[in-house]
Amino acid sequence: MNIEQIREYTLSLYGVTEDQPFGDDNITFRVEGKIFMCLWLGMDNFNVDNDNLRFACKLPPDRNDVLREQYKAITPAFHWNKKYWSDVFFERLKSEFVIEIINESYRTIISKLPKGARSRCQVAE
Repeated sequence: MNIEQIREYTLSLYGVTEDQPFGDDNITFRVEGKIFMCLWLGMDNFNVDNDNLRFACKLPPDRNDVLREQYKAITPAFHWNKKYWSDVFFERLKSEFVIEIINESYRTIISKLPKGARSRCQVAE
């Protein structure tokens, strides 16, 4: 998947909005105002690996541990809480798997929402 496909897919999920609260080099994706993913656009000089595009996504700590052990393309997130957030170097992974990770991050946030908001999101999944 390329960066635009990542963006388009993520925005296709029910209730997802995007903004840039951290500057022009990142797009954050939210559901019900809660960030579940941050896509790096590769426009700054502060990236630890300028050759590989990535997004950070929020997952349960045990799931992050498993993914990091299984895939070199999934690492602790650079600017996020490393327990809950992982960087996914999506160009190194199969598209279907990247979509699974995005969906998993989306569902992780939905599961923590109040009941009313949670039911709205789950109806549309």
